[in-house]
Amino acid sequence: MKKNVALVLSSGGARGLAHIGAIEELERRGFNITSVAGCSMGSLIGGMYAAGKLSEVKKWMLGLSKKQIFSLVDFSFSRNHLVKGIKVMDALKEIVPDVNIEDLPIPYTAVATDWNSGREIVFRSGSLYEAIRSSISIPLFFDPIKKDEMLLVDGALVNALPLNRVARNRGDLLVGVNVNTHNYKEEMTPNYINMLLRSIAIMVDQNTK
Repeated sequence: MKKNVALVLSSGGARGLAHIGAIEELERRGFNITSVAGCSMGSLIGGMYAAGKLSEVKKWMLGLSKKQIFSLVDFSFSRNHLVKGIKVMDALKEIVPDVNIEDLPIPYTAVATDWNSGREIVFRSGSLYEAIRSSISIPLFFDPIKKDEMLLVDGALVNALPLNRVARNRGDLLVGVNVNTHNYKEEMTPNYINMLLRSIAIMVDQNTK
């Protein structure tokens, strides 16, 4: 009998690609992943897994050249974000069409942060890509997502490893994969944010001359 696992995947930027290997190893060892929750990059990898398309997404990622990767970065040079984030989402949608979270083969949860209130926002229904895009919106890097009265940014600001948000059946093992090497919330200090703003302002100035 397979051992059932409720899986939680952390934020972590590019390190979050290690979540793919973690999922593959769990399956190789005979674990059955019955639900997944993720934050930031963990929400993206978890969402692709919940949609049943992780192997296709992995193949696409591994096949990208440096030129293709750069072509997916849609710079905006806005004063509150550096990258729009539209191109990479559109590329993923060609592999995994958008779907409502409640229609996924396994339960999926993503977390984001409302920048205006500081509250954690939990996605368990609605558009898969809206949830992922909200969860990965690193402040000052990605264009934040506007939803109702909220301004949604990276969930790592409030819950980088959302162990308390994953759907869990009786008897499921709780497995968390944390690829963070620092405290994200401590990094997002006013001084750090001001430094990023100055850096972005310099880039905008240099690219408009």
